[in-house]
Amino acid sequence: MKSFLGFRAGCRVEVGRGRAGPTIRRLGRALLAVLVVAAATAVGGEARRPNVLMIAIDDLNDWVGCMNGHPQAQTPHLDRLAARGVLFRNAHCQAPLCNPSRASLLTGLRPTTTGIYGLAPGIRDVAATQDRVTLPQHFAQNGYFTAGFGKVHHDGSIPPRWRTNEFTVWGPAPGMPLPKQKFVDTPAKMAVMDWGVFPEDDRDQADWKIAEAAIGQLKSLPPGKPFFVAVGFRLPHVPCFASQRWFDLYPGEDAIALPPWRAGDREDVPDFAWYLHWKLPEPRLDWVRSAGQWRPLVRAYLASTTFMDSQVGRVLAALDEIGAAENTLVVVWSDNGWHLGQKDITGKNSLWEPSTRVPLIFAGPGARPGGVCSAPVELLDIYPTLIDLCGLPPRPGLEGHSLRPQLKDPAKPRRWPAITTHNPGNDAVRTDRWRYIRYADGSEELYDLRRDPNEWTNLAARVEFKRVKRDLARWLPQHPVPHAPGSAHRILMRSDGQWLWEGQPIRPEDFNPIQ
Repeated sequence: MKSFLGFRAGCRVEVGRGRAGPTIRRLGRALLAVLVVAAATAVGGEARRPNVLMIAIDDLNDWVGCMNGHPQAQTPHLDRLAARGVLFRNAHCQAPLCNPSRASLLTGLRPTTTGIYGLAPGIRDVAATQDRVTLPQHFAQNGYFTAGFGKVHHDGSIPPRWRTNEFTVWGPAPGMPLPKQKFVDTPAKMAVMDWGVFPEDDRDQADWKIAEAAIGQLKSLPPGKPFFVAVGFRLPHVPCFASQRWFDLYPGEDAIALPPWRAGDREDVPDFAWYLHWKLPEPRLDWVRSAGQWRPLVRAYLASTTFMDSQVGRVLAALDEIGAAENTLVVVWSDNGWHLGQKDITGKNSLWEPSTRVPLIFAGPGARPGGVCSAPVELLDIYPTLIDLCGLPPRPGLEGHSLRPQLKDPAKPRRWPAITTHNPGNDAVRTDRWRYIRYADGSEELYDLRRDPNEWTNLAARVEFKRVKRDLARWLPQHPVPHAPGSAHRILMRSDGQWLWEGQPIRPEDFNPIQ
């Protein structure tokens, strides 16, 4: 490899031959030593900073082998990665929806700070974030080559003309393949609200193409720079598609384990909780059960997750192949979870555990192998953690906290809970034991997750827990900013005393039990 000094590393350089005397030879040797040190510093100094491989996953809940969220889940590549580093078992998103969650993670700001609560607007259309230096931009400003593939930012949130401002290379982000006709006739006729065996060839899958593009980039990195490569996989977000081979890894539908569910679970839940998912394309459990689709959906979610995991494995194998694994920080996260029947819904858009709890894994330099951290952490913590581990200058105003202490000692406690918001005034506070929810109408929920991991018993009305609620309530956002101009899709707001879902009045008599 040729250095900036013009000689080839590893070649023999002879000094002091010919008629030069001892003094000249000593000076020559000293000069050579200086030049060699300078060359090594120039060639390897930047490279000694850790590289970053950031893998984003769409709508993956805790149905990951190492998280024990589902007894039949098969994710061998994520499990091996977790064994190499630290698994955060109590990590939570800041919004249970793609765009606001990703906007929060990438800008380091909460939805209650930015006003981004729905699927629109994007970060460059909002005053609080239009000039905000995002996580990959901060790395680029500090000498890193950056590239993004697949769904890293929310789809469509960054206009094409601005994309190369976000990454040095903005790679392909293909959409999911779709059959000519939906497999499942859901109440919402959206083509993507579907699940089943499709396509026949894995190479037609979006996640295969995303992995292929990322692998190509890893094998053609510019020399002399550390890299920050982000890879955003689409599955298991609907449509939950996978080829037959991935379905065959799971037992037949009759033997598929369903998630824990209890009839009448929402009897002690405030009616206002329905307002957070008043009308969605994801079907309610009532329809899923009556249509005989509960087990097929669960099986498809598991199969599509395992296929996605295989693509994670392909990217990690490429990292090994180029010899960069030892000096690369790998971080894996999901933007939000997903209900598969719990609390009588499918999808996200709730403040309960299935919607907010996500996988979070750090592996590589600075992460203790085999570590498991049970302290509550946030996706907001990724930004300050990566710049801390890579020795980059801190960014002012970040609302998360570095996880470096927990990466060194996973048992080390943290001072902060995890907070999730879904539209202004609707917030959840998650500690190592409690989940406290307060809705915009003042109604509440409180769950003791140690004794009630399924959140089946709402303790909020019990007088003996008044102090617990008071202590948790001090973490609630005090002055949430209203919806940013242009907010749309999954938006709940109040106007003239009337609650509106996506601009339409919410009337209890219009409640739809299936959608």
